[in-house]
Amino acid sequence: MKSKFSVRVWLGLVTICLALAPGLWAQSSNKTGCGYDGTTAKLKPAAFVEVSEGNAVITGLWKFAFIAKGNANIPDGTVLDTGYVTWHADGTELTNSSRPPISGDFCMGVWKQIKRNTFKLNHFAMGWDPTGTTLVGPTNIRAVVTVDHGGNNYSGPFTITQYDNNGNVLGQVFGVTTAQRITVD
Repeated sequence: MKSKFSVRVWLGLVTICLALAPGLWAQSSNKTGCGYDGTTAKLKPAAFVEVSEGNAVITGLWKFAFIAKGNANIPDGTVLDTGYVTWHADGTELTNSSRPPISGDFCMGVWKQIKRNTFKLNHFAMGWDPTGTTLVGPTNIRAVVTVDHGGNNYSGPFTITQYDNNGNVLGQVFGVTTAQRITVD
């Protein structure tokens, strides 16, 4: 009786180990790109994707402004939006806009480093009418920003494209975004 129980326990443990082995192998294989960087034996969760070597200078909390420039119907220097944006080390970004909450004030995006201190952003918001009751369609913000050498400011051009719910372009706005880093001090 005792040996049947031991055999079952061992078979169960072996089965569990074999079931987990493919996942462990995938995380440690440099051919899969799942967490092994090829230079160290340090494992990372498979869902984590490092977007640059070390911590990118863009990561952190920023106070931003979108300022119109080069538009036919909007005077240069018009502040289109302000708020706070967090650039996360995993390549995602979250913005809290100064827009009224009823018209949508939180939106998100993804980013990647394209040069030493330069970053490309692809950001989406849901565009609502001024009453906040009718969805107009997705709003896409594209920007390329460069962080200054001190690491406390960034700026760069942006384009905002408003689409309807069928993907047709309703309008575009161009300008420059600027931001200042917010620290704990």
